[in-house]
Amino acid sequence: MIEVSHIHYSVGTKKLVDDISFDVQPGELLAVIGANGAGKSTLLKLLCKELQTSSGEIHIRRQPIGTYKLDQLARFRSVLAQQNTISISFKVQELVMMGRYPHFDNTPTENDKEIVKAVMTETGITEFANRDYNTLSGGEQQRVQLARVIAQIYDQPEGILFLDEPTNGLDLLYQQQILSLARSLADRGYCVVSILHDINFASRFADKVLILKKGRRVGFGSPKQVISCENIHDAFNIRVRLLDDEEFKCPLVIPSMVLTEQS
Repeated sequence: MIEVSHIHYSVGTKKLVDDISFDVQPGELLAVIGANGAGKSTLLKLLCKELQTSSGEIHIRRQPIGTYKLDQLARFRSVLAQQNTISISFKVQELVMMGRYPHFDNTPTENDKEIVKAVMTETGITEFANRDYNTLSGGEQQRVQLARVIAQIYDQPEGILFLDEPTNGLDLLYQQQILSLARSLADRGYCVVSILHDINFASRFADKVLILKKGRRVGFGSPKQVISCENIHDAFNIRVRLLDDEEFKCPLVIPSMVLTEQS
């Protein structure tokens, strides 16, 4: 689904992405983690074709990303950005319908309308259908935005969903709801790539984890393979302990209160 091979991206002499390779298959959720400035958002922009690599290759659905026009990508790939400020008043159902814009010209089809209804039900926002989006709480707004990007790829059997810190600023309940929805999409065959700050969320929900540090890859693999004390110390500059959770079968990270010296 997504194949990334030795990609580089620089601004002037500063390397923001430095020789990164990985792959994501249909039905997998990849979590990208790392400290601030690790290159996570830059990597996501390269995958979304917002930026162009300095060198290396990105293949989407077995084709070089450069061969796609943006309107072609929009039919099977959707992106949930960090900030989704809406200054104009829209009803929730109108905003979710925006996700279907790449699939019709002027008027939504019955299929588009059915998809919007189905997505709103799955994301638990049907009761907000006729509410003004700007009257909702932050967590409710994030669910509406997630519904919008899911609607965009809902009927695409090999759809790709990119999430840029989808739980940022949300309370624990909404964080769990958003990531549970992302996990369910992967379980249905979608390819999901999400930037996350919480290592334990990455361990709990992801099939694969990509750890970055200053634009380079520290680790890539299953949570059990790459979430180690050594890798976390290398990427985040903090000592941790790991606990094995029998219910979720993934390592959980307990930070130490003693910080290490900056490297």
